[in-house]
Formats: sequence, C-alpha cells, structure tokens
Amino acid sequence: MSIVIRDVREHELDSVLALNNNAGLAILPLDAAKVRRFYETAEYFRVAERDGNLAGFLVGFGSAADHDSSNFAWFGERYPRFFYIDRIVVASRRRGGGVGRAFYADVQSFAELRYPQLACEVFLDHGADPALLFHGSFGFREVGQNVMAEAEVRASMLMKELCSYPWVRETYGDALPDVPWARTRLLADASAQRPTGT
Repeated sequence: MSIVIRDVREHELDSVLALNNNAGLAILPLDAAKVRRFYETAEYFRVAERDGNLAGFLVGFGSAADHDSSNFAWFGERYPRFFYIDRIVVASRRRGGGVGRAFYADVQSFAELRYPQLACEVFLDHGADPALLFHGSFGFREVGQNVMAEAEVRASMLMKELCSYPWVRETYGDALPDVPWARTRLLADASAQRPTGT
C-alpha cells in the first residue's frame, strides 16, 4: 500500500502526542502544550498515512525559528543557515516499511528549496546503530556530539549538504514560485484562510 505524506491537521494532534509518547527511549516525551506549539510554529509538520491510518510524523524548523531545543541551539551556534529535523516518529507496527525513508525524501525536497544544510541528531545511549546507519544512507555525517543537559542524553549531531540549494537560490532568490508543493505549511494555512473573490 502507498504512503501519503501531508501536513498535519489540528484534530490529529492528540494522535501525534500518543505516537510520540509510545515511541520508547529513542525520542523525548512531549505534552499537549508542546505539540500545540509545534502546530503553531513549525515550518514543517507532516504526518504519514498508510492504509488510511496515521503511521508517523516529522517536525522541522528553519534556523531562524524561535525554537527551544538545546540541540537546535547547538547547530545555531555553529551554522548560519540550516533546516533542523526536531523529531521523526514512526509507529512501531510500521517500522521498516519505508515510512521513514518517505519522510526523509519529503523533508529533503522541502528543505533544499530554502536551506543549504539539513540537520538532525541521533541519541547515542539507546542502541543507535540502526538510526546511524539509516542517516548515513541518506548522506548525513557526524559534525559533533552534544549532551542535552535537560535530559542527560548524548546525541550525535548530524548534517547533510543540500546540493540543489545553490541552484535554487541563484535562480529564484527569496521568491520561490507560488505553487502548492513549494509553500510552507504556515503560508498554505494563511492562503486557505484568505477570502476569495473580489
């Protein structure tokens, strides 16, 4: 069956929270207020559907975002412009079925129109080899490590150069064509709420 990646809908936030908090030690827990903040501020907040069911989600922020993650701050102290994957969660029954790969293909397509680098981290204290191998297969490399003081978790800080960005920047600058697939979710939401007609 096919995997559909699309922007999260407000009524799905409770399901996103449950998916996150059932993911185990490889992901930090969330509360409803934090999921709501993601919904209101994240440049990229998409879910995956498979067989009509929610199969996972991914949340990401551009480097200029007001985001309170210490790992995001770590990248911000070292790199001027990047897109940060805050978290990806795939439902346990869907792991190994291509959902993660579909998310990474989608988020890279989104990010490379806007940023020169894609950043994320992998927690190293809970059997990290499969996650490191997964990220390595997408071209990520470790650029350092960070111990998250708030969670006492050690993370491998990963970065990937986005080779299409220079061409997109040179060709379009800050004015990407106004087509649905190139809009950020926050702009798409604003467009949908704009009155139509004259």
